[in-house]
Amino acid sequence: MSKFNGTMPPLILPGALLALILAVAGCGNSKNAKAAAPQAMPVKVETAKAQKVDDTTDYVATLKSRDSAVVMPQVEGIITQIFVHSGEHVAAGTAMMQIDPEKQQATVKSQESATAAQVAQLKWAQQNYDRVSGLASAGVVSKQELDQARATLDAAEAQRHSLDAQVNEQTVQLHYYKVVAPRAGIVGDVPVRVGDRVVTTTLLTTVDRPGSLEAYIYVPVEKSSQLKMNLPVQIVDGSGNLLASSRVTFISPQVDTTTQTILAKATIANSNDSLRNAQFIRARVVWGSEQKPVVPILAVSRIGGVYFAFVAEPDQKGGYVVHQKPLQIGQIVGNNYVVLDGVKPGDKVVISGTQFLIDGVPVVPQESSS
Repeated sequence: MSKFNGTMPPLILPGALLALILAVAGCGNSKNAKAAAPQAMPVKVETAKAQKVDDTTDYVATLKSRDSAVVMPQVEGIITQIFVHSGEHVAAGTAMMQIDPEKQQATVKSQESATAAQVAQLKWAQQNYDRVSGLASAGVVSKQELDQARATLDAAEAQRHSLDAQVNEQTVQLHYYKVVAPRAGIVGDVPVRVGDRVVTTTLLTTVDRPGSLEAYIYVPVEKSSQLKMNLPVQIVDGSGNLLASSRVTFISPQVDTTTQTILAKATIANSNDSLRNAQFIRARVVWGSEQKPVVPILAVSRIGGVYFAFVAEPDQKGGYVVHQKPLQIGQIVGNNYVVLDGVKPGDKVVISGTQFLIDGVPVVPQESSS
């Protein structure tokens, strides 16, 4: 027993050392915990601003010329000559096509011959009446014979007038065998050829005069309550660039039973001839305008078909953290998306480094100079 007096028990020193090691380790973990705290990341932000945005709908429309004449024959027959070519400029009254006139010419000659015969008959009736009138004055013939001679003369004269009218009618008809331009303009497609037989419903060609066009816009009946006269209409190309501006000038009172649409028209000025008759174009109807927030396109990401943006919001410590907000976006205006829901005016939308962010990370917002 005495050999242990004045000496430390062998197990006490290791226990104290273990406590010291644990204390030091505890201090180290505390420092590491502090070091592991996330640092605020500087990000560029842009404040979402309300902007006047048009409520629009795009429709496929057809352009039709207001100065286009469809040329159809007024008589039937075989085309013997075509004097014009597609794209040619013609003046009003220019001969365009010739339909075989021989049969009609024969009819006119026959009518003229009949008229000549009737002229001779009328001349004889006049002479007979003059002779009978002289005899009646001398009392040689009765009044009945005088009246009969007068009736014959009147009938011959009436027949002469009738034949003259028929000759005029057939002569006018003969003129229709030469098809002429109804107005000055540009000849359209010529689908017929020499030797074709045409009837009064055959399309020979068109004559278009450069100028204003009308956009035929077919609006679904569900939008009929919003369709009003003078609504703005924009003609845009495939990239959305504005080609022409107009307003609704006509609204059909009837619904197309086949397509359940309502026809609306808008007059389109075509001063530079960039648009063509019968062309399909995109017509954008502007229903109205309202204030909506817009955010840069580069700030918006799409994940699983859902659009998102990071928004820097104040935290309880006086700093900022980012939150990933789902967005309902509308049309593109310039380099911005119109936001229908998810962001409000005044929100600080992150526009840089979004690929490194996760929801709830502290950030230092830096307002973008743009």
